[in-house]
Amino acid sequence: MDSNRVVRALGALAHESRLAIFRLLVIAGPDGMAAGEIAQQLALSPSSLSFHLKDLSHAELVTPRQDGRFIIYSANFDAMTGLIGFLTENCCAGAPCAASDLPDCCKK
Repeated sequence: MDSNRVVRALGALAHESRLAIFRLLVIAGPDGMAAGEIAQQLALSPSSLSFHLKDLSHAELVTPRQDGRFIIYSANFDAMTGLIGFLTENCCAGAPCAASDLPDCCKK
């Protein structure tokens, strides 16, 4: 992961609402969650949610997909593990670190 993407991702996560949205989508797993359900669970207005989802999408941390009338958002697990890998690549004196391994539950 290049440093520009890392800065965008960290910047996007550096807000309480965006961090909560991302964590909720991680819990939802690869199936994701409809925008309305995200707004309801986090008590966010539709305009606020839209603003935050746009920022997370721009940082490539979430991906939207159309499902009928709904837009379903999913956490981008590859970007998440890339970010974790970037942050931990020099831990343990440069030895491979298990922190960057994607758990089986997150694989598609």
